[in-house]
Amino acid sequence: MPSVTGTNAHPCPASAESVPIYFCPKSAALMKATTSILRPFVNIVQSRAFNSVLSLEPSGPTVKTEIPGPKSKQLIAELQKTQNAQSTAFILDVDKSIGNYCVDVDGNVLLDVYEQIASLPLGYNHPSITQVFTDPKNLSQLVNRPALGVNPTPQYVKQIEQTLHPIAPKGMDHIQPMMCGSCSNENAFKAICIWYAEKQRNGKPHTEEELQSTLLNKAPGSPNVTLMSFEGGFHGRTIGALACTHSKAIHKLDIPTFDWPIAPFPRYKYPLEENERENKKEDERCLARIEELFHEYNKNNKPVVGAIVEPVQSEGGDYHGSKEFFQNLQRIIKKNGAALLIDEVQTGLGATGKFWAHEHFSLPESPDLVTFSKKFQTGGYFAKKEFNPKQPYRIFNTWMGEPSKLLVLDAILKTVKNENLIENTRKTGDVLLNGLKDLSKKYPNLILNTRGLGTFCAFDMKNSSVRDKFTTKMRNAAVMIGPCGDVSIRFRPALIFTEKHANIFLDKMNEVVKNF
Repeated sequence: MPSVTGTNAHPCPASAESVPIYFCPKSAALMKATTSILRPFVNIVQSRAFNSVLSLEPSGPTVKTEIPGPKSKQLIAELQKTQNAQSTAFILDVDKSIGNYCVDVDGNVLLDVYEQIASLPLGYNHPSITQVFTDPKNLSQLVNRPALGVNPTPQYVKQIEQTLHPIAPKGMDHIQPMMCGSCSNENAFKAICIWYAEKQRNGKPHTEEELQSTLLNKAPGSPNVTLMSFEGGFHGRTIGALACTHSKAIHKLDIPTFDWPIAPFPRYKYPLEENERENKKEDERCLARIEELFHEYNKNNKPVVGAIVEPVQSEGGDYHGSKEFFQNLQRIIKKNGAALLIDEVQTGLGATGKFWAHEHFSLPESPDLVTFSKKFQTGGYFAKKEFNPKQPYRIFNTWMGEPSKLLVLDAILKTVKNENLIENTRKTGDVLLNGLKDLSKKYPNLILNTRGLGTFCAFDMKNSSVRDKFTTKMRNAAVMIGPCGDVSIRFRPALIFTEKHANIFLDKMNEVVKNF
C-alpha cells in the first residue's frame, strides 16, 4: 500500500467531489459572513499550511493571571449553575488560539501539549481546516446532516472510497462511520457478537425462539457471551464500553455492568533495556492469565467472543505492551475462535510515529476490527468483511457519522501527507522523549518511568497528589499537559508540534521541576 510518509503510513485520499450548489441570497450572506470571520486564516491558505500556521504563533507562552483567572472563574461559576463544571480547568478563547498555543479568556497564552485530550491533529485554527468551512462547494454538506443509513448522498459514497478506504488498516474492507469513540467501540462489540452468532448458526436464519426471547433479554436470542478487556483499559463511558473500562472507579460507580473477563495488561519496569528479563516474565504472566480466562469463561458457558485492547493504555496511565505481548495475544485470541478489536481512538493518525499504533507490533495478520475517533474528528471502525452484518438495521443509528466531518478529515489527511507530519512526529518525539529521560536522570526522585512512541510520551510521579500539584504548576507556567491513571503525566501534542516546541516545553518543565 502506498504511504503518506515513508513506508509506515497510509496514502492521502483525493477530495470528495461535490455537486454544484445554487445559492439563495441568505446562503450567500451566510458564506460572506463566515468568510469575513475566518479571513485572517483564509488569506494564508495558498501558502504551505504547516509553516503558515506556525508563523502565526506567538514566540512562546505567556502568563497574565493565575490560571484559572478572574474571567474564567466567573464563567465557570455561570456554567456551574446548569451543569457540573468541576472538571473545568479554564475557559478557552478559541478565536485567539493558534497552532500549538491555546489562549484563555484572561489572555494567558499556553503551549498546549495536550490538545483537547489528544483530539486536535493540526492544532488550533489551521488554515487547511478553515478552508473547508469557507469553500462554497462544501456548503450543502456543512448545513445538512442526512440519515446516512437510509439516505446517503453521492458525496458521502465518494468520501468513504476516497477518504476512509485508503487509510484502512491492511486486510480491512468494511468501513462503518460513527460519531465518537464510545459509540465506535459499542458498535464494534455488536459486530463481534453478530459475527460469532452467525458462525454458531452456520448461516441458518434466526429461530422463532431467538426472535421472541431476545425481546425479553433472555437466551437464546440474547446469548450469554462475553468480551475480554484489560486492567487499566479505557474504552468509553456508554454501558458496553464502560463494562470494558477499568481505569478509574469514578467512571464506573453506580452503573450496572456485565460479568465479562478482565485480563492483566503488562506493567513494565523502566528503563526497558535494563529490565528485559523481568519484563519478559511480566508478558508471560499476563499471557498465561489470558489463556486461563478463556478456559474459565468457556467452561462456564460464557464464551469469550472477542477482546478489546489499546496499543497503549492511555486514560489508564499510558502503559505499553511489547511487540511480543501483542503478537502472542493475537495468537491466543485466534486459537480460541474469538475476534481481536484494537481501540485506536487515542493512538490513531500518526501520534506514535506510525499512522496506526498497532503497526509497531508487526502482527502476523491484521486485527479483526480497529476503532478510531479523536484526531480523525469523526469516529467509526474498520473491520474484515466477515464482520459486516447480513441484515439491515443491525449496526445503525440516525446519522451514522457526519459528512462534514469527513470533509475535515480529508483536509487533515492532505496536510499530513503534504507536510510530512508523521515523520515530523517521529523526529519531535525523539527530542521530547530524550529530553524527558535527561530530566529523569537529573531529578530521579520526581520524574519516573519515562516512556513513549513518537510524541505519545509519558512519565510517572511519586503519587497522585504530587502529580496533580505538578500539573497545576505547569499550567501556571503557561504549559497545558494532561494527567492520566493514578500517577502519570501524558503528552498529546498536535502533529505540527516541532523540535522548537519540544525544547520550549522542556525548558519550562526544567524551571518548574527545579523549583518544585
